[in-house]
Amino acid sequence: MMQHLNRLGALIACAMLLASCSSSPPRSLVTPLPPVTKQPLPGKLQHSETMRGVWLATVSRLDWPPISSVNAGRAARISQQQKALIDKLDKLKSLGINTVFFQVKPDGTALWPSKILPWSDMLTGHIGEDPGYDPLQFMLDEAHKRGIRVHAWFNPYRVSVNTRPDTVAALNRTVTQHPASVFVLHRDWVRTASDRYVLDPGIPEVRDWITSIVAEVVARYPVDGVQFDDYFYTETPGSMLNDSHTFSTFGHGFASKADWRRHNTQLLIEQVSRTVKQLNPDVEFGVSPAGVWRNRSHDPAGSDTSGAAAYDEAFADTRRWVQQGLLDYIAPQIYWPFSRTAARYDVLAKWWADVVKPNNTRLYIGVALYKVGEASKKEPDWTVQGGVPELKKQLDLNESLPGINGTILFREDHLNRPQTQDAVNYLRSRWGSISR
Repeated sequence: MMQHLNRLGALIACAMLLASCSSSPPRSLVTPLPPVTKQPLPGKLQHSETMRGVWLATVSRLDWPPISSVNAGRAARISQQQKALIDKLDKLKSLGINTVFFQVKPDGTALWPSKILPWSDMLTGHIGEDPGYDPLQFMLDEAHKRGIRVHAWFNPYRVSVNTRPDTVAALNRTVTQHPASVFVLHRDWVRTASDRYVLDPGIPEVRDWITSIVAEVVARYPVDGVQFDDYFYTETPGSMLNDSHTFSTFGHGFASKADWRRHNTQLLIEQVSRTVKQLNPDVEFGVSPAGVWRNRSHDPAGSDTSGAAAYDEAFADTRRWVQQGLLDYIAPQIYWPFSRTAARYDVLAKWWADVVKPNNTRLYIGVALYKVGEASKKEPDWTVQGGVPELKKQLDLNESLPGINGTILFREDHLNRPQTQDAVNYLRSRWGSISR
C-alpha cells in the first residue's frame, strides 16, 4: 500500500513538473506533495443540464462558518458549523441549486488538512488550529448526498485580508507549526497590495506553489471542479503592488510590465489547467473573472462597455484562455442590470456568448444576488418589486441564448437576507421544481 501511495505522490509531482515546462527546464516543486489516494468522482454535471450555482464564501466568514461558532467549545463549534452547512445545503436543494462553489482557500490558509497550508483561522479563530474535522470532506459528503456538486474555489495569491499588527503577529506565530504560513516560510514572495498581503505572481516558484496546492485537493478529494476567482493582480491606487524588482529579474524581453504581468497570469492558468487534467480529467477547471474583458474603446474586439477591464486592471487575458481551450468553463461576473449603460448585462452576456461560440468552453454567468433589494441611485432596478423583474430578465436571457449554459449567484448568505426574499421565492418557483 505504501509503495502505491508513494508512486501516486511521484505521479502528482511529475504531472506538475510537466505542467510547468515551457522552453525552460523543469523546476523542482517548492513544497513536496504528500502521498495521496485519488478518489472516484460522482456523476458529472451533464453538459445538457443547466448550471444553477451559488458561491459560498468563507473569507471573513462572509457566508460560513457562523461567527458565533468560533468561540464555542470544540464539540459545540463542530456541531454548529456542520449544522449550519447542512441547513444551507438543504435550502439550496429546495431552491434547485445543483452546484456550490465552496471557497476552500480564502487566503494563505486551508479548509482541509493540508500538508502545504496551515488550517484557516476562519474555523477556530487561530491560524493553524485543527478544527476537529475536515470541512471540505464534510461539504463533499453532504452535498453529494443531496445531488449537489462541489467546485473547490481558490483565491490564488491572497495571503491575508489586511496588514494589521495583530495579523502579522498571528502569521508569525505559525513559524513553529507544520505547515507554517507562507508569510514566514517565503517572506521574499510576499508583497502588499490593496492593503493586504499577497504573493507576487511574477515569481516562478510562487506559481509552482499555488499549483501544488490545487494538485493536493484534486488528488485527495472527489471535487467536481476547481475555480479561481478574479484576484490575479489586485491593487488600488493607494496600495499598488511593488513588483519592480521581480520585473527586473524575470521581465526580460517584454515591452511593458503590463505585458509581463499578463504573461505571468497566463502561465499560472496553463500550469493549473494541465495539472488538473493530468491528475483527473473529469475534474472541471474554470475561472470567474470580472465581467469586462476589454472595452471597445481600448480594443475593437472588446465589448461596448466602459467598465473596469480584467485585461487592463487584473492583467488577465480571459478571452485568450477561452480561445486556447485552457478552461472547461468561464463564469464572468456580470453584476450590472440591463439599464446600466457603462456595462449593460445583456451587452456583456451576448459578448461572452460570442466568445465561447467557436469552442467547447461552457459559459456560466455570475449574477449579482448581493445587489437585489439594495437601494442604488445608479442601479434602481434592483429594488423594483423586490428585484424580481430584473432577476427574471437576466435568467430569461441566460436561458434563451444558446451560448450560455447557466447562472451562478453571488453569494449564498444573500439568500437569507430580508431584502432578497421576493427574489428567493421567485428562484424557488423557477428552479425548485426542476428535476435532476
